[in-house]
Amino acid sequence: MKPTNHRQLTKIVGLALLLMFGSARAELTDEIHTLQTRWAEVNYQMTGKTQLSAFEQLIKDADQVITHYPNQAEGWIWSGIIKSTYAGARGGFGALGYAKESKKALEKALSIAPDALDGSAYTSLGTLYFNVPGWPIGFGDDDKAEELLKKALAINPNGIDSNYFYGDFLISQKRYREAKQFLEKARQAAPRPGRPLADAGRQKEISQRLAIVTDKLK
Repeated sequence: MKPTNHRQLTKIVGLALLLMFGSARAELTDEIHTLQTRWAEVNYQMTGKTQLSAFEQLIKDADQVITHYPNQAEGWIWSGIIKSTYAGARGGFGALGYAKESKKALEKALSIAPDALDGSAYTSLGTLYFNVPGWPIGFGDDDKAEELLKKALAINPNGIDSNYFYGDFLISQKRYREAKQFLEKARQAAPRPGRPLADAGRQKEISQRLAIVTDKLK
């Protein structure tokens, strides 16, 4: 048997590392899909204490993904999304702590890969900035919110979430004609593979916002 030379060894090691990386990415993709699916179920199909308890478990699940993949933005993005949604469902002063944790997670995602998941970190962080109270209670800032939401649109100009959340922001600013434009674009967005429940829930929210806009423009 011929001895393995340096070039052959380098190829073997490189192939092994490639296979390991591919396997890790596949596992991460599966775990992110599980978080996405469960989030849609909890957000759109549950209410009250049952929903809050499910969100609390989902926060733990997302934290596990971060522990396993600390250098991958996707886990941090979904940790931020879940914590911000939980904060909204929980409400009250206690929700602010989760909003702050969400902000940190989304900022971490941006430091790793700003374009990950079609710029979802920008979308979610921008939404936080216009929903959280401003100083001295919280970190809310409408100018910062618009800046971040526009960055999300630059990355994903035809996305359902990037257009919906910017339209929602514009409603908060009483810029109803502009809001209608982005909400209509969100309504026409292509379905997202593997996310039928999330798309159905978002389309319902889009219809609700468009009804508000239509009433305001009468």
